[in-house]
Amino acid sequence: MPILRPNTLEFVSRSPDQTRRIGMRLGTWLQAGDVVALEGELGTGKTTFIQGMVMGWGSSDAVTSPTFVLVNVYRRSDGARFYHLDAYRLHNPHELMEWDLVGMMEEGPIAVEWADRIRSWLPEDRLTVRLRWLAEEQRNLWFEAHGERSMRLLRHLRKEILGG
Repeated sequence: MPILRPNTLEFVSRSPDQTRRIGMRLGTWLQAGDVVALEGELGTGKTTFIQGMVMGWGSSDAVTSPTFVLVNVYRRSDGARFYHLDAYRLHNPHELMEWDLVGMMEEGPIAVEWADRIRSWLPEDRLTVRLRWLAEEQRNLWFEAHGERSMRLLRHLRKEILGG
């Protein structure tokens, strides 16, 4: 188990609803340019966490994993967009080149499932969330901020979760 550093936060979720609520809390702070990189095996709750982020961000669109289309776009009533990428089927990061990642970042926040497959192509300033299966409904969520903006997001989340 890693030792907690100022740029990390560890949380044990006891249910899918709690995982979704943590995502909602993070989602309220997301803005254009923010990248949340999710890592974890199949069934660890990545899509559930993103459902919460999208709800907290303010979209009522249904969130599903974009495994077969690579990118889903969710919208708010003000026209803002939230991008949800799934890198599972990418064989190499060059396949991401056809998507305008920089353009997406200018329009809205981006959540990337299976981010470890394209880590070298993601911006340096990103919030990484590693999800690990503990028990039937329990998941370990490990947050790590890489950069100034993601550090601010982590501080907001820490305050929301821990109250400090």
